[in-house]
Amino acid sequence: MAKTKAAKADLSTEEKIKEAARKVFTQKGYAATRTRDIAEEAGINLALLNYYFRSKEKLFELIIMEKMQILLGKIGPIIMDKNTSIEEKVEQVAEHYIDTLLANPDIPLFVLGEIRSNPDKFASLIKTKTNIADSTLFKQLAEKRPDIDPLHFIFNMLGLIIFPFIGKPLIQLITGLKSEQAITLMKERKMLVKTWFSAMVAAT
Repeated sequence: MAKTKAAKADLSTEEKIKEAARKVFTQKGYAATRTRDIAEEAGINLALLNYYFRSKEKLFELIIMEKMQILLGKIGPIIMDKNTSIEEKVEQVAEHYIDTLLANPDIPLFVLGEIRSNPDKFASLIKTKTNIADSTLFKQLAEKRPDIDPLHFIFNMLGLIIFPFIGKPLIQLITGLKSEQAITLMKERKMLVKTWFSAMVAAT
């Protein structure tokens, strides 16, 4: 019984530290974050944080990989599927990204901030198994439109999906868009992205 209680306490403390790290890293970025900041946010002393996580770097790697798994985890199987069309893949990607970013709106700016401030470190952490240039989607696009580099379509797809989340503060400022309206628009966008993308691919 005592061991069970101790294990639960350890798990609770570890989760508390990770939750604090998510918040502080997102607000300040890796470079500006001190382990003391995370300890204070978690309501524990610095020695206890160091007991669970040996360094800020180890904790950051854990958090960034967690966020990248949320962002990219389901994309590989979608774009590698040989049994779905371009339109079906785009619809699935749009649905996944929009649902994910509505639930985790901090991810895009956090990831972009870390890419800009430390691209080499970030690149070493996100060596994904799926190379988009080897994906079925990429090959389908190349076959459908051999006159256009498939990367242009990939850029457009990601821009249509992700930019509204990155640009949300500015968009709200210049349009007066309310948060509830923004959520509604993004839900509508799931189907619209497929329609727009299909038109781009079909255009001559």
